[in-house]
Amino acid sequence: MERIKIKKVFIEPVNSALAEPFKIAIGTKYSIENVCITVVLENGVEGYGEAAPLEPVNGENQATVLATLNSCKEFILDKDISEYRDISKILKNVFWAQVTARCAVEMALLDAFTKSLNIPFYKFLGGTNNIIETDYTIDIVPPDVAKTDAAKLAAKGYRTLKTKVGKNISEDISRLLAIKDGASGCAITIDANQGFSPCEAVHFLNELEKNHIHPILFEQPVIKTDLPGMKYVKEHTSVPICADESVFTSADAINIIRTGCADVINIKIMKSGIIEALDIAAIARSANIKLMIGCMLESSLGLGCSVHIAAGLGNFNYVDLDPHIEPENEPFTGGPDYKAPLYTISDERSGLGIKRR
Repeated sequence: MERIKIKKVFIEPVNSALAEPFKIAIGTKYSIENVCITVVLENGVEGYGEAAPLEPVNGENQATVLATLNSCKEFILDKDISEYRDISKILKNVFWAQVTARCAVEMALLDAFTKSLNIPFYKFLGGTNNIIETDYTIDIVPPDVAKTDAAKLAAKGYRTLKTKVGKNISEDISRLLAIKDGASGCAITIDANQGFSPCEAVHFLNELEKNHIHPILFEQPVIKTDLPGMKYVKEHTSVPICADESVFTSADAINIIRTGCADVINIKIMKSGIIEALDIAAIARSANIKLMIGCMLESSLGLGCSVHIAAGLGNFNYVDLDPHIEPENEPFTGGPDYKAPLYTISDERSGLGIKRR
């Protein structure tokens, strides 16, 4: 492939209201406040990348991302697009804590690179499958609302529903019973977002068992640094335990495997960046650890990139890529076609197949 240089870089904020407030055990968001970076190659190809910071999780916000991207803009200019790994390595060394900003750069570079190759990004990664099925998250809401939401989602075709737990055990159980009642045929996953102590998590699982609720996955039951506590939970339940906030880097993934504290690792590109996410996936597979792919508050651009990764690599046992923005409020067009609960990638669109409105 001939050398193709990056000639222009544009950085702009992306703001949009969420379809519903996004509630987790460590905070609530009412809108996305993201950042888009566009790289323009000398052949005219444009690549798009999105940073979706979630301050309670990764310590970044829109202002810090804008500052980071603007400070590395000159470094990116005139680089050969095929050198995306070298660019990523240098940016990681300098901006090691600004992971969502680095993710946006990597996304834009890979989008432009695969467009120049005239292949979809998922094909570049291996092209395992072009159809991905996602679950849908029911937030921390009253039981009657949870039951209604569950019934509606099941009617749309969702086969797996997820809900947040970790604030109040009694309320969590009532909500889970309501979800089970509203969508009896759906599997259920639960996500504590670090909301429990180890003993509370085990007690919670025992209470679920008493109520005949059998989750297929329990995400991040304890504080992210408490790997012994996570291992305690794992050793006292048959429900698979998933490490989410505990894994930001490939070194974190190795530590999960070394300590034997989880059955599953949740990859999110906004935690690790794309290049690191590929490394984490390889490490997990080598240790026979199952994979989940999740999201934060990305628009269709960031979500679409994660869909391409799941489709390209394959073997993701759990997919949590439900959209958070109403279609009419989406700042981007194109990308994987979404008809609940399935994403379908068209081979006729190169790169991520997404454009700015």
